[in-house]
Amino acid sequence: MIKQQIEKWIIRMTRSMNLRSKIVMFYGLIVFIPTVLLAAGAGYMMLHTVRANYMLTIREAVRQSAQSIEFRKQSYDLLATRTATDGELISRLARDYLDIDEQLGTVNYVDRSFLLTSKYLPGIENFRIYHTNDTLVQDGGLLWKPEERMLSGMLEKDWYAQMLRTPDNLVWKNAADDKTKLVVSHKILNAYGDVYGIVYLLLDYNGVFMESFDHPFEGAGELYIVDDSQRIIASSEPTQIGSKLASSSLGKYWNNSEEPAGNQDGTVLITQEIKSGWTVAALVHLDRLEEQSTRIMYYIALGIAFFLLLSIFLIMIVLKNVIWRIRKLGVRMTDISEGYFEATVRNRDNDELGELEILFNSMSGRLRKLVEEHTEAVLKEREQSFRALQAQINPHFIYNSLSLIRWRAMDQQDELQIRTIDALTTFYRLALSNRVNVTLIRDEIEHLKAYIEIQQLRYPGQVSVEWQVEPEVLDLYGIKLMLQPTVENCYLHGGITTRPHAFIQITIKRAGDRVQFQIFDNGKGISGEKLEQIRAGSYTGTRNGFGMNNIRERLALYFGAEGSFEIESVEDEWTSVTIEIPICTDSPEIKKGDGI
Repeated sequence: MIKQQIEKWIIRMTRSMNLRSKIVMFYGLIVFIPTVLLAAGAGYMMLHTVRANYMLTIREAVRQSAQSIEFRKQSYDLLATRTATDGELISRLARDYLDIDEQLGTVNYVDRSFLLTSKYLPGIENFRIYHTNDTLVQDGGLLWKPEERMLSGMLEKDWYAQMLRTPDNLVWKNAADDKTKLVVSHKILNAYGDVYGIVYLLLDYNGVFMESFDHPFEGAGELYIVDDSQRIIASSEPTQIGSKLASSSLGKYWNNSEEPAGNQDGTVLITQEIKSGWTVAALVHLDRLEEQSTRIMYYIALGIAFFLLLSIFLIMIVLKNVIWRIRKLGVRMTDISEGYFEATVRNRDNDELGELEILFNSMSGRLRKLVEEHTEAVLKEREQSFRALQAQINPHFIYNSLSLIRWRAMDQQDELQIRTIDALTTFYRLALSNRVNVTLIRDEIEHLKAYIEIQQLRYPGQVSVEWQVEPEVLDLYGIKLMLQPTVENCYLHGGITTRPHAFIQITIKRAGDRVQFQIFDNGKGISGEKLEQIRAGSYTGTRNGFGMNNIRERLALYFGAEGSFEIESVEDEWTSVTIEIPICTDSPEIKKGDGI
């Protein structure tokens, strides 16, 4: 009973869903979501266990580092204390000397007793015994007197006076001039507390602590030594040595957390006090330590993701075989509705969908054939209309008439008339050649020059024509009657002959992989409204002949989207027409493209 109710509830909830959504939903509920939850839980437990193990390891490492540091410190403390508490040394520093032999005996005793001892410990750069006995010399070896010389960044007298004021007998400090040097000082005093001198040891930081502070925790943390006055005297970060704890990068963790402390930025602070009052502090970046564990988790996650993707891939194969093929049929039908009649569907299976695919391919093939036949008829109709325009005048009749007129002009020796007739002959010879509708650019230029010659004879001295033609474009192909109608508009519509200082500039050049034709005139220009109509192709004009729409249509017919026709104008100032076509070393053919 419960099973039937569950089945009815599932059917009712998924009734409005398509088949693809149902399969994806059940896959997610049964496979994807349980796998992701299981992987997330296992990853969390693994990370928690690894972090606990790391904490144990870190604590043990800090403890061992503290023991090593304490042992090293005790070695230098022992040297300073043994020297400062040596009874014979105190006796010799306290006495008054009467002759040089007694002083020499003290110097020899000091060298014999302490010079070799100081060589046993590493990192000791300087070892001195300062005294204020006026009857005892300073030998420049171990015995010194506090004077005006510099000592670790301060005057010897100042350092000596500062040590006398210090309540502690043994003091560790960083050198004032170099934080990587450590100064160990110990007062030399008798049983009654009288001070007879001070032991001075200058230690090289690297020689004393570098073994413990060199790349701690494999670069995933920093190690510090903080003395009882809250000053960092040693650190794996050289810039922190000698600074106050409060102003260091360790201060915010020291003051805000209990030991051991965990912080939001993934760091852990662990401290360990040693007997001398120092504190060894380790600031460990758990996120860096856990990089290896994180990489392992990433590998596991990638493995899970791979198998999930594999299962998705298998599901998609089923969907492709059942649903995707139906959708593909719908997409191909949409293509046909938008005019793409090359759409076909690959047939692979002999099932019900396979039969639909066969019928669809047959339908698209027949539609494609019908459209091609219709397109070919339209192309032929347009081609014939262009040829009809050229054939409106009988070429032979015109040539015979011009020849007769030329002979009569020669009889009358009328040179101006002969030039006019020659220009007309050249013009009509190129214009009325209706065998082809493409021509070399040099022939198109010759045709244009013939037309301009006629206009110059008609309007002598009124219009200046400037030619800028690159020689390398002359043997490329273009379409006929592309330039002459444009220049004709300068005379017919631009009123160029009525303008003062009238000129026409004709530029033909190569621009990258295209040929650019530009005709500029300083005629009366075009009004804004008419210019917009010309650009939109809705302006029909008021005269017979080839208009701009005709040129634009023929550019599209032969070059498709690669041919462009642009017109710019400022009313009562100038007009510029720019035509661009692709470079054609061979005669272009009519294209079957969009809009045909």
